Amino acid sequence: MSDILFKLTHPIEVKQGTGVTLSKNGQTGNFTLDGSDNSTIQISIGQAVATSSNVQFNNVTLSSNSLTVGTGSNDVLVFSDGNISGDLHFEDRILTTGNFTTIGNLVYSGVVTASNFQTDLSNATSSVTTGSTRFGENLSQKQFFTGSFDTTGSIKLNRLTGITEISNDTSLTDASQTAFVTEYAAYTYLSMLSPVRDYLRKSFTHTGSFINSSTARFTAVTASAPTNFTSTTENDFMFFINGMLIENDALTIQQNSTNLDLTLDTNSLGYTISSQDEIIGFGKFNS
Repeated sequence: MSDILFKLTHPIEVKQGTGVTLSKNGQTGNFTLDGSDNSTIQISIGQAVATSSNVQFNNVTLSSNSLTVGTGSNDVLVFSDGNISGDLHFEDRILTTGNFTTIGNLVYSGVVTASNFQTDLSNATSSVTTGSTRFGENLSQKQFFTGSFDTTGSIKLNRLTGITEISNDTSLTDASQTAFVTEYAAYTYLSMLSPVRDYLRKSFTHTGSFINSSTARFTAVTASAPTNFTSTTENDFMFFINGMLIENDALTIQQNSTNLDLTLDTNSLGYTISSQDEIIGFGKFNS
């Protein structure tokens, strides 16, 4: 019985396919198994496909034109016809040799580093590695900032002299050509000039009354000169007798309470005054 050999009436044919190689006793190809021998046929493919292996394909053709990677509802990526749908997370760098274009919004939670960062011309912004940033393409375009604007450098208007500060110096002592002043500083400074302006504009006329042949009295008070101005003297007035101007070197004035006394040097003038004379004073009266 040991010499009896059983053979299959319909042998089993084993054929190679794309990516699959058959080998038997050092030979490769297609083989027929009829049970007449106990040779081993080895089936192999071009690379290891274990879960820990690195598998590589030169070309992948999808029958449904899409490839789904991942499971669940939040971590699924679908690759189809040049498109990627789903959230794509990169643990390392992204290197592209061509243009990287997104149709929707591009949200990046880290730091974007670029040698030249530009947007489209309809809303142009350009940032370069030197730290400079240009907004817009021409003077007709407007830039809007919401919130505070903090700068440690200078500000240039139409590329003129740089504005280095916004000053709150109420005395304007620096006389800076590169500083803007605040509303408070301008108001305070102009308010300090108000007494000077008012003093310079004071020019009033009063009629004097006869006291004696060399003295006339005006019911008026002289204006007080502001700080840093010379005190008010007879040189700030003109006095007339019957329409004739009196020389200032022939008169003196003296404030006595609410009256201003005019004293004439009659010897120098060569005449005296009487109660019939009209004496007019014009100048720095307070009112």
